[in-house]
Amino acid sequence: MPYTGIVKYHVKLSYEVDGLVERADIIGAVFGQTEGLLGPEMNLNELQRVSKVGRIEVEIKTTENTTSGTALLPMSTDIDTCALIAAAIESIDKVGPFDCKFHLDAIDDVRASKKEDIVRRAKEIKQKWSTKSVSEGDTMLKDVHEGFSGKITTYGSNKLPCSTGIFDSSWIILVEGRADILNLLRAGYDNALAIEGAKIDETIKDFCATKDKVVAFLDGDRAGGFILKELKSVVNIDIELRADPGLEVEELTPQRVADILKDATKDIKQQTTEPKKVSEADKQLAEATSKVYNDLNETLEAVGLDSNNEQLFKVPISELVDKLSTQTGIKYLILDGIITQRLLDGANQSGIEYIVGHRIANVSNSDGVILKTFTELGIT
Repeated sequence: MPYTGIVKYHVKLSYEVDGLVERADIIGAVFGQTEGLLGPEMNLNELQRVSKVGRIEVEIKTTENTTSGTALLPMSTDIDTCALIAAAIESIDKVGPFDCKFHLDAIDDVRASKKEDIVRRAKEIKQKWSTKSVSEGDTMLKDVHEGFSGKITTYGSNKLPCSTGIFDSSWIILVEGRADILNLLRAGYDNALAIEGAKIDETIKDFCATKDKVVAFLDGDRAGGFILKELKSVVNIDIELRADPGLEVEELTPQRVADILKDATKDIKQQTTEPKKVSEADKQLAEATSKVYNDLNETLEAVGLDSNNEQLFKVPISELVDKLSTQTGIKYLILDGIITQRLLDGANQSGIEYIVGHRIANVSNSDGVILKTFTELGIT
């Protein structure tokens, strides 16, 4: 009958026999000389019958006139029973006509080993998932496939890949390649230029000189360090940023991209907005938003407010578009997430006037809904 128990422990023993014997002799001695020592319920035959002991594995090595080796018993009993069985086997002093000696080497907890394997595999899964997943799942992937390729163009005589926003933006993000630009577009940044290799194109230097701020955002590997050093010898870099160690910019999730760029973005927005006057409408929007921000932040939820700043609903972002299709009277929509095209389309259908979120993706806003970030309103 095959062994069907769940192995908890491996009892490992070594043995020496003063004579030449075979594997079957060792197994016979283990079963025969422990029988009756600990009572009928602890006979190895009985324990095997009830799937408490698995098949005993014996390794054998012979010399001219001795035999030695190891024996392994897989057991699904408690540790006390394991210890008793091990002690009983250690009491064996004969294999056939020959003197012998058994010694317990270890009792390994198989579950502990499995736990280590599970934790190690979980770390691998987490790493793989975190580098390949994107915020808001299928919606943003759809945006990438259908819309982001149209947001990439080229710059200069060498046709360096760039996002279309670099020409109008007051600041620029220098990355290593086209895939990095796509990933930044997913996170809502359309002002990236790819340097395409360690040899820096001279046109990059000229173009960066026209910008108020230059941010270098490079891979977290050794090559990224070399490229950064070369880039700094050609271009005046205001802010140096790197992907997480061992990762490339293209592998980061949109949320991680935003986290890394957060401080740089905040500084730049403060510089560009400080000389401007805040409109009365923005003051009212900031006031309404600040009242719900603390309870909303880091919840992945959204809140709808009416014209009197009364809360109409609070739902998970994953349910927001469906909620907008049935809700009326919303003036302010405030969410702990990214303002995407799909969300904006749903808001247009509901007559929403203002949307506030952490970031704004590349959207077409022909209906004039006012889009703001918490940073622009001075809330974060």
